[in-house]
Amino acid sequence: MNYQQTIDYLFSRLPMFSRIGAAAYKTDLTNTAKLCAFLGNPQTKFKSIHVAGTNGKGSVSHMLAAVLQVAGYKTGLYTSPHLKDFRERIKVNGEMVNENFVTTFTQKIKSLIEEIEPSFFEITVAMAFDHFVKEQVDVAVIEVGLGGRLDSTNIITPELSIITNIGWDHMNMLGDSLEKIAFEKAGIIKPGVPIVVGEMQSRTQPVFEQRAKEKGSPLFIAAQKRQVTDWNWEKHELAVEVSNEHKTDHRVYHLDLPGIYQTKNLLTVLEACSQLQQQGWKIDNEITEQGLRQVKKLTGLHGRWEIIHQSPMVVLDVAHNEDGIQELIQQAELMEHRQLHIIIGMVKDKEVEKILSLLPKNARYYFTKAQIPRAMSEDELTVKATIAELRGSTYSEVNNALQDALLHAHRDDLIIVCGSVFLVGEINMLTH
Repeated sequence: MNYQQTIDYLFSRLPMFSRIGAAAYKTDLTNTAKLCAFLGNPQTKFKSIHVAGTNGKGSVSHMLAAVLQVAGYKTGLYTSPHLKDFRERIKVNGEMVNENFVTTFTQKIKSLIEEIEPSFFEITVAMAFDHFVKEQVDVAVIEVGLGGRLDSTNIITPELSIITNIGWDHMNMLGDSLEKIAFEKAGIIKPGVPIVVGEMQSRTQPVFEQRAKEKGSPLFIAAQKRQVTDWNWEKHELAVEVSNEHKTDHRVYHLDLPGIYQTKNLLTVLEACSQLQQQGWKIDNEITEQGLRQVKKLTGLHGRWEIIHQSPMVVLDVAHNEDGIQELIQQAELMEHRQLHIIIGMVKDKEVEKILSLLPKNARYYFTKAQIPRAMSEDELTVKATIAELRGSTYSEVNNALQDALLHAHRDDLIIVCGSVFLVGEINMLTH
């Protein structure tokens, strides 16, 4: 098989969450363990950092990877889902895994695929681990796919575990309360391995404290260690002033990720760097500052308040759940603009009605869908939006919606594309 045939095989042969949803979610680690055993257990042959959370885990993973790269470590990065190219999921020092490796790897384990019928995600995790060993990485940042306890990535024993936050998402699989969701995320806490939690809530704190105690894992709450004292935008950078818990040290960090929600992620990353430093990793403040200033350049991160056009400003953001959409709308309100245009498409298994109720009624809407089976049809989304008193037009494809928005928008307007990772990934203007 050539590369394209390999990708077609993986996409069509294996259950894929992004396409079919919960039916692709495996509730144990058996297949991942079998795949890794077949490969000689690559997950035991490199150091790793494990990152879970409802929102922010992708940004935190990329930010940490950028810092580690600047520090001189050969850094693997595993994230999901991809926006444009399958190979975005597996990177070493910002370079995507090459096509030949994907083809050779798939051929190598094809007989096992046929035998145990793993999910698409289980295969990609095993592929990433095998690639990191082949590349002899110093460390790999591993982002959880969904949940934590039963996620395929949870066969690693990392140097550090990170949970960014807990919010409402994937309740059909993770549970119908914040406590239950926190329990699943807390499943990545390993015996004796320090755990950094970004944001703590009264309902989730006991869950993390209990799990950390059971595992003998030191627990650090990022939001208690440092505070954001000020922030502002400087030429599409976010300048954030941070003080430590004693208010004795003030530093300004310049992020090339301009979303204001990155202020929370920044505190998580800073505490993670502090813990790694205490473990002997060569990460000082200057290195941290350099890494955070060039996350997109070093890691290829896209879709986080990503400005792809000026006059009118067009922003891509992968926000797709309640907390993510609230943060997005808050940022839109802070931006100077005449009229707000929102291009939105969602998948069927999200809290669609709840998310629509959060959106501003005075915006102009363009209802559309991603080209995947799991996507809610543009017509159904329009009906639900009408009930929520949102007005707009309907489009079968996101680029047609964007073209129409650009046609109708004034140069001082703001256009946001959001609601689904897959929708953002289909924008033609998004390039690597």
